[in-house]
Amino acid sequence: MFARILAAVVLVGVSLVLLVLAWPSLFDLAGAPIVAQVVALRGLTSVVAVLGALVFALVAIVWRGGRRFFASLAVIALVFTAINAAVLASRGFGDDSLPARAPEELSVLAWNTLGDATGADGIADLALEEQSDIIVLPETSAATAEAAAVLLREAGRPMWVYTEAFDQIAIARSTSVLVSVEIGEYDIDRDVGNTTVLPSLVLRPRGHDGPTIIGVHPVAPIPAELANWREDLVWLDSVCRGESTIMAGDLNATADHFTATPGGPGIGECVDAAIATGNGAVGTWPASLPPLLGAPIDHVLTTPDVTVTGFRVITSRDDAGSDHRPVVARVLL
Repeated sequence: MFARILAAVVLVGVSLVLLVLAWPSLFDLAGAPIVAQVVALRGLTSVVAVLGALVFALVAIVWRGGRRFFASLAVIALVFTAINAAVLASRGFGDDSLPARAPEELSVLAWNTLGDATGADGIADLALEEQSDIIVLPETSAATAEAAAVLLREAGRPMWVYTEAFDQIAIARSTSVLVSVEIGEYDIDRDVGNTTVLPSLVLRPRGHDGPTIIGVHPVAPIPAELANWREDLVWLDSVCRGESTIMAGDLNATADHFTATPGGPGIGECVDAAIATGNGAVGTWPASLPPLLGAPIDHVLTTPDVTVTGFRVITSRDDAGSDHRPVVARVLL
C-alpha cells in the first residue's frame, strides 16, 4: 500500500514539474530560477523527454513489478513533449527563404559577435550579403564596428557607427549599431536609462523621419543575475513603444520570457518578427546545436506600424567564431 501511495505522489510531482516547464505562464513562473533556463530550450528538452519515455517504456516491458509506474512516467514524458511541440509549432519551425527585396524595405541585421570574435571582415561580409541598412552588434567594440564600417564604405554602403560601452576592459560590455547614411544620423538617448550589466542603446533620428532604433543586450538569466535580467526585460518593455520603432539584438529571452514582462506577451508594444513570420522556434544560441534544438534568444521586434515582410535565422555562419546565429528581418515603415 505504501509503495502505491509513494508512486502516486511521485507521478503527481513529476507531472506538476513538467507542466510548469511546458507552460510556465500558466503559473506566472517564466522568470523563476531553473524554469527560466529550461524553458528557453524547448526543442532540446523535448528530445530528452522522448529519450526518457523510451527508457521508461523499456523498463516497464522488462520489469513487471514496476510496469504501471514506469509506463505512467513514459506517458507523462510524451505528453510533455506533445505540449512543447504544439508551442513550438505555433511559433513556427522556420523558413530560410526571403522574398525579393522591395526598394522601400529596410534590412535589419542582428548578431552577437562574442566579443569581436567574428572580426570586422565577418560583419561586413554578412552585412553586404544581406544588404543591411541597420546592423545591431552586441559584444562588438567601437574599434571593430568602425573597421566594419570602413569595409562597408569601400564596398559602397557607408554607415554611421554608434557604440555604448560600460567599460573598456571586457569587450562583451559593448554594444554597437551601424546605420546606413541613407537613413540619416542619430543621437543616443541617454535619458531613458539602460540595461543593468551589458549595454544597450536607444537611437533617436536627428532631423529626419527614420525609425527609432534600439540595440539591446540584457544580461543572461544565470542564477546570479536573475534579478538584473528581470529588470532588463522590464526596461526593454518600457522603451519598445511609440511609432516607427525597431528593437534588435541578443535579448537573452524567448517568447516565454516575454510573458514575464508587464506588457506581455510581446515586449512593450513591439511584435516579434520571428513569430510573425513563422520562425519563432528556430534557435539562435548556441550555434553548436541544430537550430530546432537551440534557444531563440536573438530577435528583431517592431511596433505594429512597422510591417515585417520577412525574417530568417542565418545558419551559414555557425563556424564564424560566435556562439550566436545572426538574424535578419525585412521591414517596411
